[in-house]
Amino acid sequence: MPKVKITETVLRDAHQSLIATRMTTDEMLPIVSKLDKVGYHSLEAWGGATFDACLRFLNEDPWERLRKIRKEAKNTKLQMLFRGQNILGYKHYADDVVEYFVQKSIANGIDILRIFDALNDIRNLQTAINACKKEGGHVQATVCYTISPVHNIESFVKMAKQLEDNGADSICIKDMAGLLTPYVAYDLVKAMKAAVKIPIQLHTHYTSGVASMTYLKAIEAGVDVVDTAISSLALGTSQPPTEPLVATLQGTQYDTGLDLGLLSEIAEYFRPLREKYIASGLLDPKVMSVDINTLLYQVPGGMISNLVSQLKQQNKEDKFEEVLKEVPKVREDFGFPPLVTPTSQIVGTQAVLNVIAGERYKMVSKESKALVKGEYGKTPVEIADEFRKKIIGDEQPVTCRPADLIEPELEKLRSEIKEFIEQDEDVLSYALFPQVATKFFEFRRAQKYKIDGDMVNMEQKTHPI
Repeated sequence: MPKVKITETVLRDAHQSLIATRMTTDEMLPIVSKLDKVGYHSLEAWGGATFDACLRFLNEDPWERLRKIRKEAKNTKLQMLFRGQNILGYKHYADDVVEYFVQKSIANGIDILRIFDALNDIRNLQTAINACKKEGGHVQATVCYTISPVHNIESFVKMAKQLEDNGADSICIKDMAGLLTPYVAYDLVKAMKAAVKIPIQLHTHYTSGVASMTYLKAIEAGVDVVDTAISSLALGTSQPPTEPLVATLQGTQYDTGLDLGLLSEIAEYFRPLREKYIASGLLDPKVMSVDINTLLYQVPGGMISNLVSQLKQQNKEDKFEEVLKEVPKVREDFGFPPLVTPTSQIVGTQAVLNVIAGERYKMVSKESKALVKGEYGKTPVEIADEFRKKIIGDEQPVTCRPADLIEPELEKLRSEIKEFIEQDEDVLSYALFPQVATKFFEFRRAQKYKIDGDMVNMEQKTHPI
């Protein structure tokens, strides 16, 4: 058996899951060269919500973050999470934007793109897969794991085979909700390894408390790589901790070969940062506990906290149990989508509306209408005609790949922000988050004038005119 490889998530998913992606580039950079020495399979350092958070909350350029991390990580592959046709945003973008984004991601330092679609609709992955192949990147195509009457080992293995045929270099089983239990993981990995020739990687969250056990069974079944987070930012809604897994596998046929002493130094670096986040209220100790509702209702931990906050705003917290029971019903009506961004938000919000209104689908969100219409792609189960008519009336459903209906956008976007462009990548930041990016560009310009003005003042003091 080959050794097990590890992808470290501390620079992306760990802090995304625990502190809403608020770690700054300055907090990351001092430890990157040490992370680079560990011998990880890869560092997940970009993508997901990092792009949005950099611009929206940290006044940082996400592209600059990537370049700085790349400079420090000289030996380890950098990996990102890419939402297929949604890129890193929340809607579908034109093919030319997707292609250019992939090109620029790889040019700025990304080696591996983990590409997924919230509906597991392969049509929504193909443009990004082709673009990544063209740029010489590694395509890690993703199977989003979920539980429903229509999802089973056979269906996931079939999808993995299709992804391999479509150009994937490796497959990721993405268990975004922490629903994958140990013995199911064993059977799933075993079946997938028998069906495909490319490596299999497993990603999960600790939310339900079973994740480390799940990894152990997946490793016994032959999984090639697993995602972990350094212990100071692991557990809860984050990933299983890196060091205990390394220690568990030491001296076995699965030995990772990673140095526990070096990992301990890295954990030590992040410990004061963790204390800082707890003190600021960004890291709520509640997200560190096991949430068994995840397994009972097959609802991701982050979605549960979202439902609670929506009910609080309406002073309807007493309806929480009712909403939890409504979620699976809405999901069934909507064709059993996996619950991951953006489908988890759409299904959850609709369940809240149904309960608060006291009548199902009396109020329907515009995102629910778009999902039922087919604007996000093909749902795992065909939505019933009668139900679709109730939600979208006489509107025609979208049956083609949704992006086929979107005209090329790049040139139009460029002309809209030409006054702000300082680098080619700015058009992509604007494409994904127009208002947020514009605000950042204005901030960046103001900072530049401030620095230039300070320099002039200093020169005048040194060399009076």
